[in-house]
Amino acid sequence: MTFSVPDLVAPAGSLRALTLAIDAGADAVYLGLKNATNARNFAGLNFDAAQVREGLAYAHKHGRQVLMALNTYADALDEAPWQAAVDAAAELGADALIVADSAVLAYAHAQHPGLRLHLSVQASATSHAAIEYYRQRYRIQRAVLPRVLTLQQVQQVIRNTEVEIEVFGFGSLCVMVEGRCALSSYATGQSPNTAGVCSPPAAVQWLERPDGVEARLAGVLIDRYGPQEPRGYPTLCKGRFSVGDSAAADYALEEPTSLNTLALLPQLVTSGVRAIKIEGRQRSPSYVAGVTRIWRQALDSLAGGGRYSVQPAWQQELGRWAEGQQSTLGAFDRPWR
Repeated sequence: MTFSVPDLVAPAGSLRALTLAIDAGADAVYLGLKNATNARNFAGLNFDAAQVREGLAYAHKHGRQVLMALNTYADALDEAPWQAAVDAAAELGADALIVADSAVLAYAHAQHPGLRLHLSVQASATSHAAIEYYRQRYRIQRAVLPRVLTLQQVQQVIRNTEVEIEVFGFGSLCVMVEGRCALSSYATGQSPNTAGVCSPPAAVQWLERPDGVEARLAGVLIDRYGPQEPRGYPTLCKGRFSVGDSAAADYALEEPTSLNTLALLPQLVTSGVRAIKIEGRQRSPSYVAGVTRIWRQALDSLAGGGRYSVQPAWQQELGRWAEGQQSTLGAFDRPWR
């Protein structure tokens, strides 16, 4: 069977991560600005205009692309920051915008008709009919599917739309359907779909105790860690809680684990997936480099035409970067159906 090897799309939360991703073999990187237009609006991360320009120059020098994420929902009281971000992306020369809000898509399509538009996973488009809606109105050229579809459902979408389909191949999972999260806003008063992060840094508290550390979000206790226990960035969905009569705290909503679809790569490729996305703009440059390098090797192995098999060394390296050192096929494989 003939097939085209999909683009490898890597995260870049910093200029260092961007250059390492390109060096490791990414076909494209995605990044965001240092403001609320970006769904990974963490303090100390992301790009100003000068850094975007430098990153674009580096990527284009190596024949790669830069995709800019404007993937939060615009404030109904003030759409200007989102419109300004669209204008900035066009002026800087971004290769595409990744957009969730239909109002932002409409503005980009009207004001910059030559600018390539990708539908963000935050738009939660899970059917070919939804994707066609965006294509007909805003001329999107690619859609990123939420991580809630089985492989068969992904194939059904691809068969029924001319829009390029991008799926997540590796990285953190979310208990919510992307674009519909309201959980953290109950604790912080800020929706991750507008504020850009599910745990705003101002709401995060680490409290030292004689027996370890407490993690709180806007005062709400969401986890306790032993003195030597590894601590992830605190999010409400991945907190540990005592439920019912149980005295022991455990993961009540979602256990930390990472999506890893290396085993499904041949099926994804022959299904017509046009891009494989690595999650993790909030992760370290070392994570970006390590994960991108393994996925480049896997895609090149598949392109070589030989018998594809997942190498133990690949899984060992990816295991270093998986949340909780665990991995899953997520919704792609539902044996209980």
